[in-house]
Amino acid sequence: MTPRPRRPLLVALAFGLVVAACGGAGSGSTSGPSAVGSGAIEGCATTPEPASDAVAAWQGAQAPSVFPQIIDPGGTLECGRNRLMFSFLDATNVPVAAPDRTVSVALYDLGADKDTPVTKVDGDFIWAIEGERGVYVALVDLPTAGLWGAEFTTAVGDAAPEKIRVTFDVRPEATVVGIGDEAPSVDTPTLADVNGDVSLISTDPEPVEAFYETSVADALAAKEPFVLAFATPKFCATAQCGPTLDRLKPIAAANPDLTFINVEPYQLEEVDGQLQPVLTDGQLTTAPATDAWRLPSEPWIFVVDGDGIVQGSFALIAGDDELEAAVAAVASPGS
Repeated sequence: MTPRPRRPLLVALAFGLVVAACGGAGSGSTSGPSAVGSGAIEGCATTPEPASDAVAAWQGAQAPSVFPQIIDPGGTLECGRNRLMFSFLDATNVPVAAPDRTVSVALYDLGADKDTPVTKVDGDFIWAIEGERGVYVALVDLPTAGLWGAEFTTAVGDAAPEKIRVTFDVRPEATVVGIGDEAPSVDTPTLADVNGDVSLISTDPEPVEAFYETSVADALAAKEPFVLAFATPKFCATAQCGPTLDRLKPIAAANPDLTFINVEPYQLEEVDGQLQPVLTDGQLTTAPATDAWRLPSEPWIFVVDGDGIVQGSFALIAGDDELEAAVAAVASPGS
């Protein structure tokens, strides 16, 4: 099994250690996790590589007061429909995303036309940890792979808006199982495997036992819609697994007829009565389900319909409204 090390860039988002690049071509601003897999375009075209001086001219001279981070774990932004996630840091690397900061973003295919945006959307604010850390999300179509530009227009209250431009890369195809894909069937640990002792398969200090009653393989075989979370509160590299899992619990309680599954994304073993990670060359070792779903980070939430097709994909952080809408779509299809 190939180990996947902890990812410093994800920890950077959690603690505000890295600012997004505002430099030239290829520097990108991919410094953290995102939610992807929203329907890649088969045979996606790659935009021509723009000249570095043209990209520098597009960005222009900038002295921003805040620094955008496009959150993209493992380079998972892909050609097609994406859930774009981003945040802001100040000059001291402190996160400054907040409900009173408005943001719109214009996206440019820099190799095709650096003067005309392909799309412009508003960012919706959501708390990563309530009252402490937040991000913005927007659904966007990225019709080509290659180097793209994002022009953020942001303001707080009545202050004059500020424009900041950064570059980022779009992959030609998905790296993670995404929306429209068949859900990989894998036997994930259940209470039946551990004689009902949830502490042997979950590091959640307050586990919901129903999250460990059904394996992914069994849910798919039964043709049941389900919600699948990859989250490890104890060993999370992003410091976000516990809050994300906690966000799912009331949604699960409100949908008692829908199957919810939590999977620890790393291999664990019992040592002196406690779960500890299995290490490979000193690194956390991914669990079979993590590899099957091709995850570059955690936490991650998938919503799967009764036909076994992924209908929702949320990396790191998901808002209540987003999750509730995705759950309602598979719990009551056609309604």
